Amino acid sequence: MSTENEGNAVPPAPSAPPVPMASPAVSPQGPAPAGNAPTAPLPPVPPEAPVAGSAPDHGPVHQPGPAPDGSWPQPATPAYGDGGTGGPGAGWGASYQQPAPKPRSRRGGLVAAVLVAALVAGGLGGGLGYTLAKDRDDRGSTTVSAADSVTQVKRAPGTIANVAAMALPSTVTIEAESNNGEGGTGTGFVFDTQGHIVTNNHVVADAVDGGKLTATFPNGKKYDAEIVGHAQGYDVAVIKLKNAPSDLKPLALGDSDKVAVGDETIAIGAPFGLSNTVTTGIISAKDRPVASSDGSSTSKASYMSALQTDASINPGNSGGPLLNASGAVIGINSAIQSSSSGGFGTGQSGSIGLGFAIPINQAKYVAQQLIKTGKPVYAKIGASVSLEESTDGAQITDQGTGGGAAVESGGPADKAGLKPGDVITKLDDHVIDSGPTLIGEIWTHKPGDKVAITYKRGGQEHTVDLTLGSRQGDS
Repeated sequence: MSTENEGNAVPPAPSAPPVPMASPAVSPQGPAPAGNAPTAPLPPVPPEAPVAGSAPDHGPVHQPGPAPDGSWPQPATPAYGDGGTGGPGAGWGASYQQPAPKPRSRRGGLVAAVLVAALVAGGLGGGLGYTLAKDRDDRGSTTVSAADSVTQVKRAPGTIANVAAMALPSTVTIEAESNNGEGGTGTGFVFDTQGHIVTNNHVVADAVDGGKLTATFPNGKKYDAEIVGHAQGYDVAVIKLKNAPSDLKPLALGDSDKVAVGDETIAIGAPFGLSNTVTTGIISAKDRPVASSDGSSTSKASYMSALQTDASINPGNSGGPLLNASGAVIGINSAIQSSSSGGFGTGQSGSIGLGFAIPINQAKYVAQQLIKTGKPVYAKIGASVSLEESTDGAQITDQGTGGGAAVESGGPADKAGLKPGDVITKLDDHVIDSGPTLIGEIWTHKPGDKVAITYKRGGQEHTVDLTLGSRQGDS
């Protein structure tokens, strides 16, 4: 299945449902950054590309074609949950301040204008309402003020309000800007006391080559940051605050393997630039195969076996934490499925209740590798598979990308006896209906893990054990 990163339309997923799109203690946050964030919808998956053994990139709609082993597969363009646009956030009761014009990337500049218009219209309506009410008060009011004892609400530890209060101080709104001034807004959350912040790769992509990164806490404190490492295939990145404060409180990490359909979820982010936004829902599905990208012509896709949630996720939520009812992080909000028409009449998608998050167990492993070496490590089977939409399985291609061998000589698939033309239908007990689904499942494992591969050859079904290999880097 392929999805959109917030802000881009998502194409249909391969024989699977639509495919893809954080917070400790007391770090305050400031004004919401201007610019659309990297969350966007996903496009359809392309024909043939390498699956196991190749690392895919996040990007817009990809053209089908065989993907060689060891290279990134190129599925149809999915979309990430891009960050939303928005100007600096004003405090309660403060008037709206129009942000200074700033170059925008393709990720949703028009949406910001629409939102500003909506906010201004809302302010006007409120002003008229107050005037009319005041006139009536002059003739005698029947309003009764509640006693202080009635207005003092006590919230239990397990309430959404309590969880949000504990988590918000450990989330940040991230602004990424390239050298040419383009950029967007996303979200991240405190990973450790050393100042590492975990987010999506597509949130920081604009700042990878010498761009500018800032992270703003809910209390308004803003810090410059630098990229420690990023993984396109996983859509995970780690940045580090410069001159990080000493009182950082990392968000507690949960166990995504123990999540059940129906569990409550809480998402935190900056949808359309509206920082510190909290939405709620449930886990709608698990192990949802998702291929996502930002919809551009140059980006590659990322793959995940995602947690699906109906908590409202929009452009700007990307990289933010998906929490359970106890406030522990169970996923990283990454992509959304949205209607092809987009939202707000601008073509930039909004939530329709289909959001996708990278399971935290996988994201944690990736983040630790990035902090340790600066480069991602991917599990692989050493074979290229077709990325065409299918419901029959993942077929090993006749050739790899560039005319190379579809099955790596001496690699895991070769040792297990797999050959071009074989159709992989299961990995352990997970049904494989397409190439992207196989990639997502392989990447939920670590190099060295042993898995059972079920495949069909000449109408006959076979099962073999295979030890996953590894590949370092996104190239």
